[in-house]
Formats: sequence, C-alpha cells, structure tokens
Amino acid sequence: MTDNADFWFDPACPFAWITSRWILEVEKVRDISVTWHIMSLAYLNADKEIPDEYRRFLATAWQPVRVCAAVEQQFGQEKLAAIYTALGTRRHVEQREFTRETIEAALAEVGLPAELADAMDDDSYDEAIKTSHHLGMDQVGNEVGTPTIAFEGQAFFGPVITKAPKGEEAGRLWDGFVAVTAYPYVYELKRARTTELDFS
Repeated sequence: MTDNADFWFDPACPFAWITSRWILEVEKVRDISVTWHIMSLAYLNADKEIPDEYRRFLATAWQPVRVCAAVEQQFGQEKLAAIYTALGTRRHVEQREFTRETIEAALAEVGLPAELADAMDDDSYDEAIKTSHHLGMDQVGNEVGTPTIAFEGQAFFGPVITKAPKGEEAGRLWDGFVAVTAYPYVYELKRARTTELDFS
C-alpha cells in the first residue's frame, strides 16, 4: 500500500523548491505518493514585522500562487505538480522573475492555456489559497513556513536542505525524516546554514 505525503509549497520559495525536488526522488525509491498543496508566504507574513527587502520580495508573491490555485481548480493535482515544476525551474534554476511572460511560458510547457496567467491579478483565488494554506500551517504553527510536509498524522516544517539528494540517498533521508517525525515530542531540529543553495 502506497503511503501519502502532503507537501505545502509557495512557488516563490527556494527552500521549498529544493525540498520538493528531494521528495520527487523519494517517490522513485520509497512507496509514497505526494499530494501537493499551495500556501502563501505573502499571506503568512502580511501582519508580521519583516525586513523591507523581504517585504519587496513578497509584493509579487501572490501572482504565481494564484496561477497555481487556478490550475489546481481547473485541472487537478497532476497539472498542479507540473506547473510547480515549470514555474520553479524558471524561477530558481534559471533565475527568472515571475513576469507574465515567464508564467505564460511555464503554462505552455505543461500544455495549459495561456489565459490562466490572468489569475495573477485575480484576488478571487485568495480565499482558496488561504484555505489550503491553513490546512498545512495550522498543523505546524505560524512561526514556520514552507516547505511543510504532513505524513502519517504528523506535520513538520522542513526538512530545509541546500541540495536535493538523488536515488537511494534521497530514500535514506526520507527514512530518517519519518523516524524523527513519528516521535510525538520532537518539535525542532536545526543548525545554522553554512552552504549556498544548490538548485542543480
């Protein structure tokens, strides 16, 4: 029997992107399937004291997550996963901004209509985004963000990794994640980051 892992992401988050590439590797070597969910860093931080630089970053963060919401509503999980990969590759690997041109190119790559880019500025998707957001964040608390993974009744922020392992190495990291998160009294495991993000 295949186990389900729920994964919350904001397409603008580089940490979620790397962790998402890891869990896709895990699907190849462990008997799990991933259900993808959107969350919003802009919504999460709307009323928080954050640096101006981060506030500027969040100013354009609603647009891609709205497009993801539109894709999920109209085309379902498979296309949500596909558009996340297409958007994330452009943003995090190719270092492109989330312009309409970038989003339309991502939509075209996965066989979706360009008109879905209209969702960028359509706040009617925001309630659905907030609902999905709370489904994940209410399990882990608002002091964390994305990536968030829920598995077998436990939900955690992370793991935050700077490079996604491949193959069996990805599987072993998953085994460790499952073992640690299964213990109900674990709340935090953290150390200072000493390496740059590696999107390869």
